[in-house]
Order: sequence, then structure tokens, then C-alpha cells
Amino acid sequence: MLYDEIRCPSCDTADVKVHSRYRVQCGEQRTVYCCPNCACYFSETYGTALAGLRTPLSRIQQIFDALNDGMGLNAVCRTFHVSKNTLSDWQARLAPVKDALLLYALCQRFVQQLIEGDELYTKVKQNVAPAQSSGWTVVLMDRASRFSWELNCGERERSWFEQAMQTLAQVIAQTDDLTLLTDGERRYGLLLFEICRTSLRTGRRGRPRYTLPKGVRVRLKNKGAQTHQRGRKRARYEALQAEHPQTASAIAPHEIHANHLEGFNATLRRRMATYRRKSNTHAKKHVSANAA
Repeated sequence: MLYDEIRCPSCDTADVKVHSRYRVQCGEQRTVYCCPNCACYFSETYGTALAGLRTPLSRIQQIFDALNDGMGLNAVCRTFHVSKNTLSDWQARLAPVKDALLLYALCQRFVQQLIEGDELYTKVKQNVAPAQSSGWTVVLMDRASRFSWELNCGERERSWFEQAMQTLAQVIAQTDDLTLLTDGERRYGLLLFEICRTSLRTGRRGRPRYTLPKGVRVRLKNKGAQTHQRGRKRARYEALQAEHPQTASAIAPHEIHANHLEGFNATLRRRMATYRRKSNTHAKKHVSANAA
């Protein structure tokens, strides 16, 4: 639960007074409070993820952005002059704040959201087909802020995708313009259409047509083979479901990708061995000496 007032950590009373103020290393001013009931002195960051943290939040955010963009862990440590233990401590501190940030974000009104969707699968002991993998992780990330709207693990079933789309449906209710971009996975757009579809009433006779809500766009980039089993060629970029007529549907083809999320996935693969892609280290094809 979020509180708008400072409460004493000892007796949980809101009748506290300002005792003094001090400045931290980054120059930010913080307040020390005093409780007249139990004579307890505490800082305004007591009991939070910022308690005892001397590094400015702006610097921590800059380092985390570099990790999310696919920069290696060792490269981040060399570039920003931090240790691996420090990064692990920051992640452990800020991980529980994700639920509070998600609740706060859903209470805001957004003008535009551009979200990338992708998934990872684990490979443990033996190399099996992706569909037979025992663990999957779905990620929905905002391209501009790199905020992860969904980061959930489970089996690759319909309920697993539905849970992620339910979160995205709440985001749709708080924005006027939302675009979902995926690479190869069609379930995102199909399930989102089932959850938040609206009927388009034109005044004509007959059953109304179902479309996505106004301002919502879903684009799929087909990767790999571009043909079905029967030989019918798929479009490279396609819209999975009908969109509202008043929705601006123009998206440049070079913008339909999940490259930013792929960088985040690359970071997960470096930190967690189960997500690493098992590939041979030898060359995949012969290259002549002249070409080299």
C-alpha cells in the first residue's frame, strides 16, 4: 500500500516533526524526522529501496538503461566503473519496486505507447524444440522508457499469453494511442483482439463488425520462413486484426521490430545460463581465403 504521509517506523504514528535536513553525495537534500511519542529519529528514505544508497538515481538509471539495451555486464562495469556486486545489490533493492511502479503507471494517462513483445525459452540439459521447452518468459516493454509492463514466466500455454494481454488491456484503458509490435508470435494480437475488441456500429442493418479499440494497432513482423506449408507466401509485415477506421494505421516498415527488446533478452541470456542459445563455435560456412 502506498502512503502519502510520513509515518514513524517504530509506533506507526503520523504525528512526526521535522528535526533537521542533510545533503547526500549527489547534492540532493533529505529530511530527518523525529517522533515525539517514542523519540525515534529516522530519515525520509528509511525502509525504502533508497535507504543507505549514496549513488544518484540518475546514474543508476543510466547504467540500467545500458544493460537493457544489450550492453554486456563486463562492459558496463568497465565503462561506468562499478563492480558486479554493486549491480547485483542495486537490482535486489529495486526489484520489489516494480509492482508499485506498475500500479502507479496504470493510474496515469498516456498519450502514446509503443510496446514491443517477445519471449524467451529455456534450454536445460538437452536441446529440444522451442515448443517443447519447459520454461518460457514473456516480456512486454515500452520502447521509449524501457519500462517492462510484463515480465512473467510459465509454460507456453494460452493462459500464459492471456495474463500478459490482460495487463496490456489495462494499459489500453489509460492511453489514446497504443501500438504493439511483435516478431513472429501471432497469439499476442489474436488474444488482445478477443479481450478488448469493440463492435463498430455504422447504422447499417446486420451484425456489427468487430475491431480493435480506437487508437490501438498491432503489427507482426514475420521472421524466418515466409511461406506456409502449402506454399502460400506470408507478408513480411502484417496487421493481424481489423482496426478502427479512425485509427491512424500508417507505420513505417523499418519501425516494426522488437530490436530494443532483443537487446534486453541478450542481457538475460548473459546473466542466466538457462537462456543461453546453444550453438557451435565453429564457422557455419566455408569462406575462401580471397573473400576473407
